[in-house]
Amino acid sequence: MGCWARAFIGARTALACGGTPFAHLKLQRTTATPSIFMRQMSTEAQEIAARLNSSGFLQNQGLIAGKWTDAYDGKTITVCNPATGEVVANVPCMGRNETNDAIASASDAFKSWSKVAAAERSRRLRNWYDLIMAHKEELGQLITLEQGKPLKEAIGEVSYGAGFIEFAAEEAKRVYGDIIPSPFVDRRLFVLKQPVGVVGAITPWNFPLAMITRKVGPALACGCTVVIKPSELTPLTALAAAELSLKAGIPPGVVNVVMGNASDIGEALLSSPKVRKITFTGSTAVGKKLMAGSAGTVKKVSLELGGNAPCIIFDDADLEVALKGTLATKFRNSGQTCVCANRILVQEGIYSKFADAFSDAVKSMKVGDGFGEGVVQGPLINEAAVKKVESLVQDAISKGAKILLGGKRHSLGMTFYEPTVITDVNNEMFMSRQEVFGPVAPLLKFKTEEEAIHMANDTNAGLAAYIFTKSVQRSWRVSEALEYGIVGVNEGLVSTEVAPFGGVKESGLGREGSKYGMDEYLEMKYVCLGNLC
Repeated sequence: MGCWARAFIGARTALACGGTPFAHLKLQRTTATPSIFMRQMSTEAQEIAARLNSSGFLQNQGLIAGKWTDAYDGKTITVCNPATGEVVANVPCMGRNETNDAIASASDAFKSWSKVAAAERSRRLRNWYDLIMAHKEELGQLITLEQGKPLKEAIGEVSYGAGFIEFAAEEAKRVYGDIIPSPFVDRRLFVLKQPVGVVGAITPWNFPLAMITRKVGPALACGCTVVIKPSELTPLTALAAAELSLKAGIPPGVVNVVMGNASDIGEALLSSPKVRKITFTGSTAVGKKLMAGSAGTVKKVSLELGGNAPCIIFDDADLEVALKGTLATKFRNSGQTCVCANRILVQEGIYSKFADAFSDAVKSMKVGDGFGEGVVQGPLINEAAVKKVESLVQDAISKGAKILLGGKRHSLGMTFYEPTVITDVNNEMFMSRQEVFGPVAPLLKFKTEEEAIHMANDTNAGLAAYIFTKSVQRSWRVSEALEYGIVGVNEGLVSTEVAPFGGVKESGLGREGSKYGMDEYLEMKYVCLGNLC
């Protein structure tokens, strides 16, 4: 497997953190699991998959020029349920030829879509939003089937993801230019904002709907067209969303979806002069490759890359607020988010008290298949992800860390891992330097505010950070001192469509969401009109 294949599979697969992708493999059970439990999970998942399939909601072909298309050579990829290892569907294993056709389709559609009045683009995007919300139950079920997160959380992702479409629909009518006073009386100076062109959108598996809508919504609102390359681990949600876009009246060719041979797809997107922008969510290592690959045609690039989020809990924090916020930001999606608290820094005066209270709260978390009643943590995405977590935990233990809770694979087997709390972690352990991307909460101790800031900033990443304190003065001081694009103060869930999402340092370029995210899909044109007087 070449570097582009490794780079593109899943975009944020465990490979991006140093593991090996298993996108094409059916996962095998790793520990003994009661067969009756597996049958119960299997039956429910199969029934849901059958319902989605019979209703036409489960698409298993790529989308090019408004037509559902198989791979030209007939090859397919198996999509598996990470909770059971069972096959959910087979989708086309596409490559360079299909991607080039998708690019050509998007390029042709751009000529007309970019000329559609902003109010009309807004109306069709609003239709898409309405359809997504009308089908949020089915989309949530699809996300749980292929990604594993609990159904309630998956449905929450649908509402969150749909919000980007709704916001983009509203902002489509607010792409304003400018008039600059000229130093010469016989001239007029205008600034226009125009769509950048065809966009290649490369999205990860951890939020298979929201990471698409966060990119495609503003792109379409600005008049761009898109070629989406979803993760091979979770393509079904992307295909269902694309089907709803057609039903919403978005013209054929404006939205295209290809998946499969990562090397060929990536090279086609990067080398084509028709693709004028690449937008990507995934690891820093892959983002750097995309930057280099985009240089040949000088594409515009937006990158939302890896994080190493510190969660700083000062001794003056409201303990209940800090516990609630830290739990939310650490264990959402089984710890598989780019803004998860990767390091929990606790001031020494409350370190032991917080560790005990936090462990008690984590103990109550129910682990299981995402369709199970009361489940709040599902499986990790694949075997490589589990091995990555295991290696980081073992490294920490070997260097003096102590397991307070969990620390091993769950008795459910497959890729389930116990919610884990580790104390006596220091900044030199690997789990303090790399994204864990799993349900492991490392607790680090600090003495002073200055030390906390130094520890938090001692990383190449700079995506999200969190602080908990009752002091208004401290909240301002520390927020401004932290080298991160996003800071949550007494809040663990910071993502919203109305705020700019993105990082600094090696966590990326550009912003998604909010009015600022619209500019990522626009070019500025200066027009000088002379001899007017």
